[in-house]
Amino acid sequence: MPDILTSQQRHANMAAIHSRDTKPEMVVRRYLWAHGFRYRLNHPRLPGKPDVVLRKYKTCIFVNGCFWHGHHVAISQIDNGELNMESSECCKIPKTNIDFWKEKILRNKERDQRVQQQLASMGWHSITIWECDLKPAKRRSTLESLAYTLNKIFLQDRMPKRYDIPEESSLLVAEEFHDSPFP
Repeated sequence: MPDILTSQQRHANMAAIHSRDTKPEMVVRRYLWAHGFRYRLNHPRLPGKPDVVLRKYKTCIFVNGCFWHGHHVAISQIDNGELNMESSECCKIPKTNIDFWKEKILRNKERDQRVQQQLASMGWHSITIWECDLKPAKRRSTLESLAYTLNKIFLQDRMPKRYDIPEESSLLVAEEFHDSPFP
């Protein structure tokens, strides 16, 4: 299926899409700020330069566009080794230049997974919020669950560590002290 726009028009459309300060990201940031969460933006020293970084919670928030990051896209390999990618409700694969878009979306998904693994190995929590979850119908529940998750992370990270001593070893320790020459 041929593109209905000229290559110059398509280029202008794609160049107008920015990766920072998107509408979904601004919705999340305004909610966090209004509810007392303080954050930094696009921290350059963390892998993937997360959209929102809450250092107090040691948490990174990624606000992903459904199209660019392949939300709910089914990926499979056909017998000849070619990738098969099926559109989802919120992510429609373009009908033109299909191979380019399949590879692009797959690379983005792989990079997202790699970045989250790197952050986890550094001791950071990662939260991904999808663009479709910030539509007016789901926005309130998504943002409330974000606040709940952040508060839960905060409490879990600050809980004192409990160490259980097995019953048998505690008796041995008590016997050692009882047999010692010290009163």
